[in-house]
Amino acid sequence: MRIRFTKMQGAGNDFVVLDETRERLGLSPAHYRFLADRHFGVGADQILSVRPAPEANVDFEYVIHNADGGEVEQCGNGSRCFVRFVREQGLTDKSSVRVKVRGGVIALQQLPDGQVRVDMGAPVLDVHQVPFHPEHAKADGPHAWWLTLSDDSTCRVGVVSMGNPHAVQLVDNVDSAPVLSQGPLIEHHAAFPKRVNAGFMQIVNRSTIRLRVFERGAGETLACGTGACAAVVTGIRWGLLDPEVLVHTHGGDLTIAWAGDDTPVQMTGPATTVFHGEINLPDTL
Repeated sequence: MRIRFTKMQGAGNDFVVLDETRERLGLSPAHYRFLADRHFGVGADQILSVRPAPEANVDFEYVIHNADGGEVEQCGNGSRCFVRFVREQGLTDKSSVRVKVRGGVIALQQLPDGQVRVDMGAPVLDVHQVPFHPEHAKADGPHAWWLTLSDDSTCRVGVVSMGNPHAVQLVDNVDSAPVLSQGPLIEHHAAFPKRVNAGFMQIVNRSTIRLRVFERGAGETLACGTGACAAVVTGIRWGLLDPEVLVHTHGGDLTIAWAGDDTPVQMTGPATTVFHGEINLPDTL
């Protein structure tokens, strides 16, 4: 099967975007893994499938698959690429759209300078809804938990969902943080029944952080939009950050704003089209 695709990136977090507004491609998890493969396919952290609105109060739906072929609830950097894609492809002339994802409904706005602002909705702070099983961790005050990892190391994390689960820890320096060794252990920790994205946050000052994220099903990525939101929410809850924070990732900068409580998190950052192409998908994988 030969399909068309668009390669996009947001702060270095890269995507293969598929237009399914006219018909479904019917791809399998193996097909998504093939597309994401950087040696045999196109190469991407996630695959984004753009679909028609499933209900009256939204403009589109999009479905997100990680590089391992699994479907996930939300992707912040992908959502920014999404709104640029639908405008560039002539699927809408709106600068602001509402989009349904598995994790809920989000509002996206392309700004005059080309950046995209995303209303990510309010963070989920009830740990049971993240989901998180506290019996597999030790509480450290109202907003932090100690995890014992399978290598007997420990880490102190904030637990939050931005439509997908995150565990954020504070580190002295992200360059030397144990992202690649601890990331997989946190991702598969028993406290997270649906696995989790592991964030490593270095606070530069009250309005600036540096961040690395080990994403479930994808490994470390150059940037993670929901991870940036989760990190800032965690830092604010710990009393370490102001309501608006510049987040430095390896792939670029994001601006995250949160007023606290049940208010939505606002994320602003870049979205870039890299190239368009066609690829033959093997019939059997």
